[in-house]
Amino acid sequence: MNSLAKVPILYKGLRLATDLRLDLIVEEAIIVEGKAKEIATALDRAQLLTYYLRLRNLRLGLPINFNVPVLKQGIHRVVNQLPE
Repeated sequence: MNSLAKVPILYKGLRLATDLRLDLIVEEAIIVEGKAKEIATALDRAQLLTYYLRLRNLRLGLPINFNVPVLKQGIHRVVNQLPE
């Protein structure tokens, strides 16, 4: 388990100077993104998919919003390249 992992940003074959920082990567397979927001939005899930899962070429991400009465309500599943 690795926390605050850095992900290089590649754009049109060039690596940008600043890396993205992930909250948590579990077993090099699942990205966990912690939030503490009033309402977690579809934009948060899209950010996890686009910025983190696709850049790392991973399939599963879990955005977790800790600002909910029951933690189970704040966990969502985001899948990269979900078969149709």
